[in-house]
Amino acid sequence: MTRLNGQRMDANVVVLGTDNVGKSALIVRFLTRRFIGEYGDIEFLYTHNVIVDGREQTLNIWDAPYSQDLSSESLMCEKRVHWADGFVLVYSICDRSSFNAVSRLIQIIKSTKDFLGFEKMPIIIVGNKRDLHHRRTVLSEEGRLLALSADCQFYEVSAAENYHGVLMVFHGLMDRIRESRVSVKKLAGIKGIVKSMSAVFTRRRTDSL
Repeated sequence: MTRLNGQRMDANVVVLGTDNVGKSALIVRFLTRRFIGEYGDIEFLYTHNVIVDGREQTLNIWDAPYSQDLSSESLMCEKRVHWADGFVLVYSICDRSSFNAVSRLIQIIKSTKDFLGFEKMPIIIVGNKRDLHHRRTVLSEEGRLLALSADCQFYEVSAAENYHGVLMVFHGLMDRIRESRVSVKKLAGIKGIVKSMSAVFTRRRTDSL
């Protein structure tokens, strides 16, 4: 249940990234403020009530596995796009292959979204492990450029050292989800008006014949 004009808004979020980029640590840092560095390769669904901009919101966060098999990833993406209101795509600034994987994921999500006929899907790109800048292989500018070209938001954070940066990621996504829903609602209203006007003009033309 979602009430855009009231206080409550629920949302489904999928967090994706290759192994060892810290996506599970990012989620747990957001939900508990604690940093836990080691996780197994597991799939998990978190449900958590949060307050964002004075609104009570229930977040369902799917910590999703990543498949190196792009055909399998494409098949899974259809299920995720059906379920999700938004995506968080995570890479490590120390691992260029994980950055390249995010670029591929964006293409898969957008092509799946277009195939299914969905409106614009909110996506946040996150460069994690900022604290390991001495091992950096992906420049901040590259992350920003990718986000700009894909019409996504971009954050570079350290889940290990900075809770506030992680908080901004999820609050930023919730803002984009809310804006997306308002836009869809307005578009539906405009389409309804156009349809009604077309029906009126059609009746008038029929009556005049």
